[in-house]
Amino acid sequence: MTPLMQQYQAIKNKYPQEILFFRLGDFYEMFYDDAKTASRVLGITLTSRFKDEKTVPMAGVPYHSATTYINRLLKTGFRVAICEQTEPADAGKELVDRSVIRVITPGTVLEDNILNSRAPNFLCALTVGDTIGLSWIDLSTGEFKAQEFPNNINRLIDELRRINPAECLVPEYLADQKPEILTALKNGLSATFTSANDWTFEYTNAYKTLLEHFHTSNLAGFGCEGLKSGIASAGAIMQYLHHTQPSHNLQPGTTKLEIMHGALKYITKLERYTADNRLYLDRTTQVSLELLNTISSQRYSTTNMEETGYGSLFWVLDKTQSGMGARLLRDWLLSPLTDISRIKQRQQGVGVFVQDMTRRKDLQKELKNCVDIERVTAKIGSGRANPRDMLALRKTLQRIPLIKSRLVLQDKTYDIIKDIFTRLDPLEPLQKIIATALVDDPPLEITEGGFIRDGYNPELDKLRSMCREGMDFIARFQAEEIKRTGINSLKVGYNQVFGYYIEITNVHQTKIPANYTRKQTLKNAERYITPELKDYETQVLHARERSQKMEYEIFLKVRQGAEKYIVQLQNIASAIAQLDCLLSLAQVAAENNYCAPVVDDSLVIKIIEGRHPVLERILEEKFIPNDILLDNEQQRIIILTGPNMAGKSTYIRQVALIVLMAQMGGFVPAREAVIGVVDRIFTRVGASDELTRGASTFMVEMNETANILNNATTRSLIILDEIGRGTSTFDGVSIAWAVTEYIHDRLGSRTLFATHYHELTELSLILPAVKNYHIAVREWGEKIIFTRKIVSGGTDKSYGIHVARLAGLPQDTVKRARQILNQLEKQGFDLQGKPLLDGGAHKLKANELNQLALFSTLPHPVAEALKGLDVNALTPLQALEKLAEIKKLLDKESN
Repeated sequence: MTPLMQQYQAIKNKYPQEILFFRLGDFYEMFYDDAKTASRVLGITLTSRFKDEKTVPMAGVPYHSATTYINRLLKTGFRVAICEQTEPADAGKELVDRSVIRVITPGTVLEDNILNSRAPNFLCALTVGDTIGLSWIDLSTGEFKAQEFPNNINRLIDELRRINPAECLVPEYLADQKPEILTALKNGLSATFTSANDWTFEYTNAYKTLLEHFHTSNLAGFGCEGLKSGIASAGAIMQYLHHTQPSHNLQPGTTKLEIMHGALKYITKLERYTADNRLYLDRTTQVSLELLNTISSQRYSTTNMEETGYGSLFWVLDKTQSGMGARLLRDWLLSPLTDISRIKQRQQGVGVFVQDMTRRKDLQKELKNCVDIERVTAKIGSGRANPRDMLALRKTLQRIPLIKSRLVLQDKTYDIIKDIFTRLDPLEPLQKIIATALVDDPPLEITEGGFIRDGYNPELDKLRSMCREGMDFIARFQAEEIKRTGINSLKVGYNQVFGYYIEITNVHQTKIPANYTRKQTLKNAERYITPELKDYETQVLHARERSQKMEYEIFLKVRQGAEKYIVQLQNIASAIAQLDCLLSLAQVAAENNYCAPVVDDSLVIKIIEGRHPVLERILEEKFIPNDILLDNEQQRIIILTGPNMAGKSTYIRQVALIVLMAQMGGFVPAREAVIGVVDRIFTRVGASDELTRGASTFMVEMNETANILNNATTRSLIILDEIGRGTSTFDGVSIAWAVTEYIHDRLGSRTLFATHYHELTELSLILPAVKNYHIAVREWGEKIIFTRKIVSGGTDKSYGIHVARLAGLPQDTVKRARQILNQLEKQGFDLQGKPLLDGGAHKLKANELNQLALFSTLPHPVAEALKGLDVNALTPLQALEKLAEIKKLLDKESN
């Protein structure tokens, strides 16, 4: 093996699971199996380094477009190790040093053109024991959180669904000893699962790792000192980052001295996450309510690198002007509040900007021109920020005084506005550092130079002067040589191979001076050099090289100076993101005529003229608003009946969405609303089979229903859209009946139950807090008109055949269905519930059979005979005669 291939193999041995991007000049090269894989996945040419029996498969991509190829590899499930040259190629050595500066995985992506600017990109780690530890970090911003909770795999899956990580670290023992848990976790998530050594999750080791990173003696300052499994998972994340982010993202040709420790210094804190003050949304509810994506577009597969789907609640609410604001709004949406004081603070902030459109528009205009401070700060802390990032940061800081002036209120200052105002610091010292050192329009590539201001560094100015003088010399030299030789076509050029040269066409060969040395022959010309020209070339190129190197060193110092302001910059970013969210919610409220809900600690949900926030934006027809009242005493459970397509599902979903929006701190689509704080929203909506998980429609329904009955409280809101449709009618009705009784008698939860089981309307007769409502329908001959209005009382018609006709079933099928329905209604059912299409001796009407199946058994002849007896009036003989008659009845029945 050549020295170069020996170097490659030594590095590759340390990263056997990654595709190694090995820097050679302007290309990242891949060899052996990596080359074959890259060729197949990326569609690039597979070539070879040698042409004999030592042939080595090779494939490469240009370094300046590498991120495009890296992204494609990540999406295909691969990891990429970036190996850079760590010393200049002209260091006088045959083989320059190289090392892996970074491993790129789905959860550690930092490239702007791969990340979705409006969504977080989380790497999470989990450990399962007596308690579950779960931590997550967005490496592009430095957000780092940890929590732990009792061992409950369903709870873990719910949390993972909310976080939606791009990559999930799990201990090796989980795959070895508890594969069923790992399988359950993988279902429903698009994350890449990565196994890590068990020792990285060991508490003592993890605790030590965190202390070393934060340079603290304990974790009490972060509120995490009492955690055990939470600390274990957080420490595992930090260990993983130390492996994948070993140094700054080096520029080509930088030296070992520039590989500085502390590429993760912008990760300044570990926050303890608690669900105690949050409205808990399990994974079923997140999907059913279509918070981030619609069910039809992606049921369980939203990824961090895809935009939010059209038709989701987030699509309606997101009017944010910055990536910071959009990411925070997602967090607000998936983690609504239960703390009434905090809800009211947000609501007051939204209210200020709803009422003052001019103020709102002015602020949004300013925020639209702000750079993503969160991600720029992360770039500064990780050594990836370039001069353009620094200039964009400076321009954003310059806008802060104007933003603060727009936040000054004349009448009163609400706490949330005051807090944002206080945290907005223009950081004038940092602005001065950037403005003094950097030009206003730096080049794209940091290696090109030209981004440090003239006058900032005297030595740099001297080198630049030498470069300019050298170029002037070339111009003068060319003019003088033309005059001296009399060759008007003589010209001085430059290329990477020969440096500066004199080119003379062949027709002037007789005029070549004696001090010219031939260097290259062309078809119609010759190229020459002279000692004088080579001396100036050495001077100019040396000055240029030194100048570019000095600019880079100066920039590093400027960037290091900015690192001192990381905590302040993160605080500013948080304030701007919060302001952006308030403005977004205010704009949506103003444009769509929302109201400010009253949020209190009662158990009342009262909505006047409520609307569905998404459908009213999408539907071409006018949306029909509806009222609702749920309380703890008189009307806690609503049984909602009516035909399909009439709007039952829309109605019950819109109530849940209005509650959620209110507890986000926003306004809601209604004329009036009173929302007694909800601790959880449960949904049992739809009937989607999950056959890949071995669960039928009915099993999915029952699992979701069991989750509700086992976890709901008096403060919960339960949304049920059918129960028991996956089994027989009688079983389904019985289960739905029993579930409703359990919610009424045991849980006391506020509940909306949309159903086609009209028998359930009878519950209002025996359960005091159950009330019946239905969707009003107008009939016109064989046609029906959906009014979309919710009115009091139950209904005993489903209009199923009408809906089938509207859905486009063939006319012959609809006609035949109507004939069968009429015959069934006339002739009824036999004792086993089978339709008697041809008549029968023992028939019962459909409604009679249903009532009997629910509340009693069919009358038995023996029972009827016994009921008619007056035992006290019978003589012994009469009693024996009656006993003989009863026996005959029994014998007759058995035959």
